[in-house]
Amino acid sequence: MTDRSEMYDRLKGLIEPFNKKGVEISETTTFAGDLEWDSLTVMDFVAEVEDSFDIVISMNMQAEIENVGQLVDAVGKLTA
Repeated sequence: MTDRSEMYDRLKGLIEPFNKKGVEISETTTFAGDLEWDSLTVMDFVAEVEDSFDIVISMNMQAEIENVGQLVDAVGKLTA
């Protein structure tokens, strides 16, 4: 579909509306720690990503994704 940097930029754009703390987003930014997202925010964000990329992120996969870089890789695999 797209290269990794394009995927990163697109996901970073999807994160921004949920980034209530104004955290600088990088590959190592964690959703729970750095962004302080609760489970409801995570579910809303996952739905946004799924809609945007026309994919389904399983609960097992969600449990393994802790930071932005891992999300980029996961979405990359699902859209390949």
